[in-house]
Amino acid sequence: MLRISTGGGALGAGAIMWFAAAQPADAIRPDAALTPGAVEDVDPAVMCQVGYSASIRHYDWKLRNRVFESYHLFNVDRRDFELDHLVPISIGGAPNDPKNLWPQSRLTEPWTAEVKDALEDVLHREVCAGQVPLKEAQDAIRTDWIAAYKKYVGDEPERFVAHERF
Repeated sequence: MLRISTGGGALGAGAIMWFAAAQPADAIRPDAALTPGAVEDVDPAVMCQVGYSASIRHYDWKLRNRVFESYHLFNVDRRDFELDHLVPISIGGAPNDPKNLWPQSRLTEPWTAEVKDALEDVLHREVCAGQVPLKEAQDAIRTDWIAAYKKYVGDEPERFVAHERF
């Protein structure tokens, strides 16, 4: 559910139609033209160290605003979204490349940002344990994160908040 501020006035049919047309067609997946995913060449031994993601995650508000604007998300409560890395930093995703960032909804049950976070944690653990090749994990989440969730985590997402982030 997106919240629209009308400033106390009524929205005309044209404004409502514009707003509906400006939203991504499939809010649970990124627009592949805007967010195809981007990776960096990273040594798995470095990537698998605790704290790696936090140590290189440094995007600014200008980048955040640019990503929201590219998705035509104006006048929305940004707390309803997570600025998400399609390919997570924890498996070599580019931390500051707009091609790897998208405004992922926290409200699209059952496929919320928190559910994707659970997939990211599983893929990180499996890649670092040598159970899944890095490129396979990157390609799976970049191609269709929901299909990747079903393959690596399970069919039915649970309301999940990751306890350990990488």
